[in-house]
Amino acid sequence: MGGLRLASMRTAWTTVGDGEFFCPGCGGDRNYERRTGRRRLVVLGLPVLARGSAEPVVACMSCRTAFPATAADQPTTTRLSAMLRDAVHSVALSMLAAGGTDSRAARDTAVGALREAGYPDAREEQLLALLAALGADSVSVEVALHEVLTPLVPHLAPAGRESLLLLGARIALADGPYQVAEQAALASLGTALRLRAAEVERLLAGAPERR
Repeated sequence: MGGLRLASMRTAWTTVGDGEFFCPGCGGDRNYERRTGRRRLVVLGLPVLARGSAEPVVACMSCRTAFPATAADQPTTTRLSAMLRDAVHSVALSMLAAGGTDSRAARDTAVGALREAGYPDAREEQLLALLAALGADSVSVEVALHEVLTPLVPHLAPAGRESLLLLGARIALADGPYQVAEQAALASLGTALRLRAAEVERLLAGAPERR
């Protein structure tokens, strides 16, 4: 009788939703179930007393591991790739709006960056038309940029955030030294990317100017 457990705590789980996430256990995109739980004291195999709610979890349908509910906030690799493409597009627009629309070199650099990012059909005319629709208003473009970057930045490593800033610098420098408006746009981009001002200054100073 010494090894017999008369009482124990058990959790009854209820599935309340599902979705897709990047599973920390599997290391890839997987389906999950979102579950809520109720704890009960079990005596001799019978539930006798409720002991409140358990923290909700998300359970991977592949490895069957349960993770804190916040794990579902991690975007899938597919979603993260789409967010990065949108970020490149917004950075290109912001730099053109800051002074690159009249520069063939800047426009070509922006289009090239978009094609490398996963927009193989990107064309100069599309970018200019979009800027025209926004009224070529750098403030409107900046607001749109922040809306794109805000959900993405928490999931980017420092190197990823720096690469987006350097992309903006590459477009700005395509036609010569930074213009005042371009410097302001890059400073704002650095803020949106959560880079320190000193780090932004260092990166921009080291960015190669096109010859």
